[in-house]
Amino acid sequence: MKYDYLIVGAGLFGAVFAQEAKKKGKRCLVVEKRDHIAGNVYCEEIHGIQVHRYGAHIFHTSDPKIWDYVGQFAEFNHYINSPIARFRGELYNLPFNMNTFSKMWGIATPKEAQDIIASQIADLGITEPKNLEEQALSLVGRDVYEKLIKGYTEKQWGRDCRELPAFIIKRLPLRFTYDNNYFNDPYQGIPIGGYTRLVEKLLEGTQVRLQVDYLAHREELDKLADKIIYTGMIDQFYDYSLGVLAYRSVRFETEELEMENYQGNAVVNYTEREVPYTRIIEHKHFEFGKQPTTIISREYSSEWHKGDEPYYPVNDQRNNWLYAQYKEKAQREAKVIFGGRLGSYQYYDMDKVIGAALEWCKELL
Repeated sequence: MKYDYLIVGAGLFGAVFAQEAKKKGKRCLVVEKRDHIAGNVYCEEIHGIQVHRYGAHIFHTSDPKIWDYVGQFAEFNHYINSPIARFRGELYNLPFNMNTFSKMWGIATPKEAQDIIASQIADLGITEPKNLEEQALSLVGRDVYEKLIKGYTEKQWGRDCRELPAFIIKRLPLRFTYDNNYFNDPYQGIPIGGYTRLVEKLLEGTQVRLQVDYLAHREELDKLADKIIYTGMIDQFYDYSLGVLAYRSVRFETEELEMENYQGNAVVNYTEREVPYTRIIEHKHFEFGKQPTTIISREYSSEWHKGDEPYYPVNDQRNNWLYAQYKEKAQREAKVIFGGRLGSYQYYDMDKVIGAALEWCKELL
C-alpha cells in the first residue's frame, strides 16, 4: 500500500500528527523501533499501578486550546506536582517557597526570607558569574544553593558546578508564598489510566508497526510514502556525518515493595551529592492509588553514549552550533519533516510537543 505519510516514532508528536492527518483523509503508517507506543510517556500497568517507565511525566499547560485538545482523548485527574527535596534527612518543599524558607531558617514572613537571601547574596559579592555555581549563588544565596541545588545539579550533569557554564541557570524562581505547586500553569493533571491510553486514542484508525527500525530499513520504507515525519535523532538520521550531538541519559531501577506507601509523595529529589540517584518516583501517587503494594523507581543521571536512550539535549554553544548545521541540511530535504524533541534537539514539555505537531499539521495538511 502507498501512504501519504510515513511517521517514524509513536510518541506524542507522531501520534498527534497521525490523528490530524487521519481527520483530513490522509493515509499514515507509523513505525516504532520499541515494542510499545507512546515514546517516553509510555506507562506500563503493574498490579493496577501505572508505572512511568521512562520517568515521571506531569502534563501542564497555560494554553486552553492544548488542554481542550488532549481532553478529547483522555480524562485527566487533578494531580498537582509538589515535589519534596531531601538533604541529609531534612525535607524541604519545592519549588523554593515560604515552606522551604521556614523549614530552613525557622522564619515565618516573606520579609524575613527576602532579607536573609539578600544578605547572603550581598556577602558573596559576585558581580559577573563565571560558572554555574557563581550564577546560582548570585540568585539564591549560599544556604539554598548548597542544600538544594549543588549536589542535585552535579549529579544531573556529571561534573562539578564550577565546571558548568553559568547560562545553564538563567533564573531560579523564588516564591514568597506558602504554595507548593511546582508549575504556574493553570491546567495540570495526569491522564486517568496513564499516558499509553491517551496515545492509543490518538493512534486509533492508524496502522502502527512496532519493533521496526526505520534507519535499518530506510530504503524500503521510504518507498511506501510521499512524505516522512521523522521524530528520531537528527544527527543519527545523517549517520552522524557532521558530528555527534551530546545528551544526558537516565537509568532507572524499578522495584515493587510490599508496603502500601513508601515515601508519601510521587517525587522526592535527593539533593546531596553522596546519594547516587537524583530522585525516587513512587508511581501510585500520580493517581492517588490505594493498592496494597507500591512501585518505586530510582533515577540515575548518566553520560549518553551511542546506543543509550537520549533524554536531555546538552544545549551548550558547541552542540547548538552543530545542531544548526544539521538543521540546515534538514531544511533542504524535500520529503522529510523533522519533529519532536530528538528531531528538534530541544527539551520540550509535553504541551509544547503537541503544539509543535499541530502547527506542522496546519502547514502540511
